Amino acid sequence: MPLQNQKHLFDLPENITYLNMASQSPAFKAIYEAGLEGLKQKNRPYTIKGSDYFEPVVTLKKLFAELIDVNDYNRIATIPSASYGIATVTNNIVLNKGDEILIIEEQFPSNYYSWKNLADNYNATIKTVSKKEGEPWNTSILNAITDKTAVVAMGNIHWSNGSLFHLKAISKKAKQHKALLIIDGSQSIGALPFSVKEIQPDALICAGYKWLFGPYGCAYAYYGAYFDNGKPIEENWSNRLGSENFAGLTNYQNQYKPLANRYQVGESGNFIHVKMQIAALKQVLEWTPKAIQEYCKTISEEAVLALQKLGCHIEKDSKRAHHLFGIKLPDHINLDDLKENMIDNNIFVSFRGDYIRVSCHLFNTAEDFKPLINCLRKHM
Repeated sequence: MPLQNQKHLFDLPENITYLNMASQSPAFKAIYEAGLEGLKQKNRPYTIKGSDYFEPVVTLKKLFAELIDVNDYNRIATIPSASYGIATVTNNIVLNKGDEILIIEEQFPSNYYSWKNLADNYNATIKTVSKKEGEPWNTSILNAITDKTAVVAMGNIHWSNGSLFHLKAISKKAKQHKALLIIDGSQSIGALPFSVKEIQPDALICAGYKWLFGPYGCAYAYYGAYFDNGKPIEENWSNRLGSENFAGLTNYQNQYKPLANRYQVGESGNFIHVKMQIAALKQVLEWTPKAIQEYCKTISEEAVLALQKLGCHIEKDSKRAHHLFGIKLPDHINLDDLKENMIDNNIFVSFRGDYIRVSCHLFNTAEDFKPLINCLRKHM
């Protein structure tokens, strides 16, 4: 049975048109209650047990592992941001002079700066793949992967317009050329089905405050075998073997906990954040990304047709995601006037590059797109 509208779980006023999930997710009631429980625990620190620093984090990692189809939760690290996860990756890659790091045109800055630093450190090259007129973007990406390619760093979709990338084919080509595949899943994980077993990335980094409904300041990372013996960008006590034994913490331990545990951020047992994240992931898993994607397609399809009739360019259905898509406007539109008009009408979207980025979820209905269409119609 298809998912039904879930607005009753959220605290969104009727006069607000919120189509900006890709920027910041609203919390639903279970997350709010979980956060309150964390605050109560902080109010009474004598109720905090030693196990509270570890067991909820394991629960959280198991939930994220289930979401991305990973068997061993020890390959998951909870981190504070996508940039932290990417920095951890680049901290463990050695390049040769002339190697190429392949990225996508207008990639999100957090998935660019660390790669630029890495390239500069080794006299390597950032190779940017642009969308060529008359050629599918995925074809351009596949053609760009050569024996010079050391790393392919990209998203599952383009963060500004929702263009879908064929990661399975890209992964296969990358492996043929012994290149690492590093995926930024911040704008797809939780709303679009993803399987690590199928795609086989070397790492998957994902912000947690968008489609995973976590608080701002949380993120997740999956690290594959390439990173099993890597160096973390910080050393914290809880990532070492035997750290659960508080009485023995000064018996300094050379060994890390297995696999990705070495990359956990310090204070990963954050009582408030972790409780909220657990509540959020449980609900996302209950909904399922597949059903969320289908719901978003259903409520947005008429709006997409209406916008296209107005003269807006939106990528074909088969080439983009449905929870997030970009509206490219004609050149004559005065964007400053349009933005002001949207603010006056309580319409919340994002302006990213050449696009108005629209992002919807289960709290939206087809009716939510009408104020946006009416506003654009006035400016066309």
